[in-house]
Amino acid sequence: MTGEARTADGDRGPLDGLTVLDASRVLAGPFCTMQLGDLGAEVIKVERPDTGDQTRGWQPPSYGASEESAYYMSINRNKRSIALNLASEAGREVFRTLAREADVLVENFRVGKMEEWGLGYEDLRDANPELVYCSITGYGEWGPDSHRPAYDIIMQAEGGLMSITGEEGHTPVRVGVAIADIGAGMYATQGILAALLERELGGSGGQKLDISLFDGQVAWMTYMASNYFATGDPPSRMGSKHPTIAPYQAFATNDGHVVVAVASENLWPNFCTALDREDLTDDERFATNEDRVANREALDALLAEELQQYDTDELLALFDEHDVPASDVHDMADVFADEQVAARGMHREIDHPTAGTVEMPGSPMHFSNTPTTIRQYPPRLGEHTCDLLHEAGYDTSEIQELIDADAVAPFEN
Repeated sequence: MTGEARTADGDRGPLDGLTVLDASRVLAGPFCTMQLGDLGAEVIKVERPDTGDQTRGWQPPSYGASEESAYYMSINRNKRSIALNLASEAGREVFRTLAREADVLVENFRVGKMEEWGLGYEDLRDANPELVYCSITGYGEWGPDSHRPAYDIIMQAEGGLMSITGEEGHTPVRVGVAIADIGAGMYATQGILAALLERELGGSGGQKLDISLFDGQVAWMTYMASNYFATGDPPSRMGSKHPTIAPYQAFATNDGHVVVAVASENLWPNFCTALDREDLTDDERFATNEDRVANREALDALLAEELQQYDTDELLALFDEHDVPASDVHDMADVFADEQVAARGMHREIDHPTAGTVEMPGSPMHFSNTPTTIRQYPPRLGEHTCDLLHEAGYDTSEIQELIDADAVAPFEN
């Protein structure tokens, strides 16, 4: 890929021609490499021969009568799988062979494990100085906590997110998806793309990236961190409310909930008119957003009583008529029945040999010349082992020797 000029092709993603060696498991790393795969890269997923990626066993739910875990299937499309035993020297030598031809390597083993195996960045870069090597760990490769195991809920707690998530006066709650892992996967993708661009434009070769779940959570505190720095007071849990905008939250209706976002001064009179409560615009307690935030308790009580008299659909129609941002609260069935989701290609399907038709969210990255594609169903464990070995230059007898040495496992359909 390095220095290679090519003409954009509508059937190719922007990363067509790059090879990614994916030695990651569970969520953060696989989410990163799925994005790279969606962008057109060839992704080789390295898995343990016995169990593969741990998420293969995270079921129920699974797809139909198959044993394909819904969790695994959600983050492993556009990859090919090789069952490779990195605990064996022969397996590690195969990995080195694959790494020599890779543009990117992603791994999320505990700190020091790849170096223990002789597969760290320093071990591999002499043979491939163009390699962009990305390590994803819980706390990063240095610091007093670098040795600690990391789980998403712990990251959300230690990184500050749970201190501001949940209802006031109630137990802290985590965000409903593993946002620390997903955030780290996004930062890893961003860092990899930046390193590839620097490699192409700067000509200094590849480099090592150190991405941590904890760092990502701290970075995501953004304005909440700034609020603390500005005041010295740590922000607290406010449910769906916003610390500096009001009203900007969920309210109970007669038959459900409605979420409103009165995020600018010109929206406040629209909001009041929609409710036939123009009198509120003359109330000096609510004249400006600053006033509304200062008098939030009175405003919340008033609006809670007012909105509970309406059905949700009735409110949504009124707010839409008056250009007030509002929504009901969608569950997954609502989301994937949404016409906007369909129009944006965010509800996709792909055929799988054992699971049948697999539905999944699409890619949120849209390009005019080199669109993202879903080309490969999430692979079965070791499905491409022999193909990948042949492509790497191993002949049939050498592959059999690797199988006999338990360095690789052949695919059993």
